[in-house]
This record gives sequence, C-alpha cells and structure tokens, in this order.
Amino acid sequence: MTTTQLPLSTARFLALRLLPGEDLIAGLRAHIARHGIQAAWIAGAVGSLTHANLRYAAQPDGTLLEGAFEVIALGGTLDPECEHLHLSISDEQGLMRGGHVLPGCRVRTTLELVIGELQEYRFTRAPCPQSGYEELLITPRTL
Repeated sequence: MTTTQLPLSTARFLALRLLPGEDLIAGLRAHIARHGIQAAWIAGAVGSLTHANLRYAAQPDGTLLEGAFEVIALGGTLDPECEHLHLSISDEQGLMRGGHVLPGCRVRTTLELVIGELQEYRFTRAPCPQSGYEELLITPRTL
C-alpha cells in the first residue's frame, strides 16, 4: 500500500460550462491553463455528448461512439501537462458504456463541470515500472 507523507491541503473550486461542439479535453485544458491550476480533480459533471472517444480496459486504442449520450459520471485528475479521466455514459436506450477519455468527446447540449484544485500540491506524471504507464506523482507545490 502506498501512502502519502504530504500534509493536508486546502482546496478551491472552479465552475464552468462547455458549450455544444466543444471537445471535453480541450475545454478542460484551456480552463486549467487560464487559471494556472496545478493539481486538479473533477468534483462533479453533468451534461451530454454527441461523440465519446473511449479506450476500454486493456485495449491499446480508443473506440469512437456517435449518438446522443448522457454523462452519468466523469472522474479523474488533471495537471498542467496531462489528464487521467474516466467517463461513464448512457445512450438513447439507457445502455451504459465507460472507459478512459480520449480527445474527441464532443458536447451535445451542455457539459457543466466543477473542478477542484488542491492548493498545496502539484500533480505530474512519470513512468511507473509496475503499470507500464505514466502515473500520478503528488509533490508539494513550491512558491
């Protein structure tokens, strides 16, 4: 088990709305950069998509879905350079899909988001020999 030796952090929140046609990742990245956010997570999300580009578990490539989708859940972390997001959606029949978010997820009517930032931390990514992926590193923020 891995634990952090970092002290507790205070948080601040940003509320935003992505408009029809906007790309989920590009929209989030723009707001992260605009506000100088260093260690963020998705605190809440509700909305709909016309396109969902998801990479399913243990698959090397994404699957682009087209239709009318309700966002059921969106979670993950973001830093100035990268994001690790997972999305659950339902289609017109209520069937669920979910996976790792890739560029190409397009807003249908709205995507209302609340992003939290841990003010005393900085998130970065580094290769992990155990997983084979770039994984989250949490460090104290330097002033």
